[in-house]
Amino acid sequence: MNDAAKNSQPPWPISSLKRFGRLLGGSGFPVDEQGFSETEMEIPFFKVKDLAGSLTLTETNNYISKETATRLGATIFSESAIVFAKVGAALLLNRFRVLGCEGCLDNNMMALLLKKPNNVSFFLHLLNNSDLSSNFNQGPVPSVNTRQVGALVVTVPKPAEQQRIAAYLDASCAAIDAAVAAKRRQLETLDALRCAAFHSAFAPLLDGVAERIKDVAAKIGSGVTPEGGAAGYLDDGIPLLRSQNVHFDGLWLDDVAFISEDTHSEMRNSQVKPRDVLLNITGASIGRCTYVPDGFGEGNVNQHVCIVRPGHRLHYEFLAAFLSSPMGQDQVMSSFTGASRQGLSHKELGLIRIPFPPFEVQKATCALLNSKLAEVKRIVAGIESQIATLTAYRKSLIHECVTGQRRVTDEDVRRARHGERSQPTERRA
Repeated sequence: MNDAAKNSQPPWPISSLKRFGRLLGGSGFPVDEQGFSETEMEIPFFKVKDLAGSLTLTETNNYISKETATRLGATIFSESAIVFAKVGAALLLNRFRVLGCEGCLDNNMMALLLKKPNNVSFFLHLLNNSDLSSNFNQGPVPSVNTRQVGALVVTVPKPAEQQRIAAYLDASCAAIDAAVAAKRRQLETLDALRCAAFHSAFAPLLDGVAERIKDVAAKIGSGVTPEGGAAGYLDDGIPLLRSQNVHFDGLWLDDVAFISEDTHSEMRNSQVKPRDVLLNITGASIGRCTYVPDGFGEGNVNQHVCIVRPGHRLHYEFLAAFLSSPMGQDQVMSSFTGASRQGLSHKELGLIRIPFPPFEVQKATCALLNSKLAEVKRIVAGIESQIATLTAYRKSLIHECVTGQRRVTDEDVRRARHGERSQPTERRA
């Protein structure tokens, strides 16, 4: 087939999703009828949180009995049903999954039961490429019903072409996913190298003099939330550093809150200056640590971030590096009791012990560590860029194939299955 003939192929017909299958909502179960293990009950009961897993759902933490499902009139969905969230924040994630076994769904989910001979894998790719947002019931809690989902506009080829596209995408995406997984394993190896760099820098110092932070710091303190909380933040003014700004690789300033000059003056104890070490002391990011760079200017921290201002005998980079190291993190994490506590207190932070060699040794240790970590960071950035490129290519490939911008041939499928570099032979203008 020459290029002119390929380009003359008609576009796929536009239709609504309801034409291709039946949409059914999940069921509500009393709390005491759910939550059993697989060894206790027969039917997996999938909830919205299960959508965060793989594209095929086969396991969950919740099982129910067939008797319960029958008594409550719950639908037991067959294998190959396409399922997704229909209410709440999970709806915004646009996650479509397929059941790999029979199962029930909770009442925050919905299923598409495709008519034969439509291809489940093709529709799974198609729907994950779609956007339900225009069909939402707008409001504080987004939601959709079967009518709205059924009205979703789709372009769908005949079943034979669906099958060909699905086979090509399944093979191509599997190869891309395997490449991404290999890249992530490389990142794990580099993380081990990062830990080794910290160990080689600090291990020789651990048998020497150690001091409590409170004994070598000029200041330990944290801020407070300004009166009015987030409502009092400004579009410009004095930066207010929060836990989301403090990262191991420096301050991230793309999401900074601002306060007024007056609030800055009133919050004297939370004012920061260059070379202050910042440590997150609450929440999921507890322990993340960095320092304020030279030239930062004026700023404050809120109550979730602690300031440690080193004394004249303590190098700021040395302190930040040790607190960021596995040895320092072990002390940070063991200094509070966990879920029953709000976080790390100033007193507990002050009791953490750090190696305390002469100032010149601290500087030399930082120089050596920075050179090793810079190389690791460079390699990590390259691998993360490769992962981003692969992920973007995967998304683009799916979009082009399920919208008909690319037409897939049997030869494309063969090449994809054999791991050959595949370039679909037609792309529509």
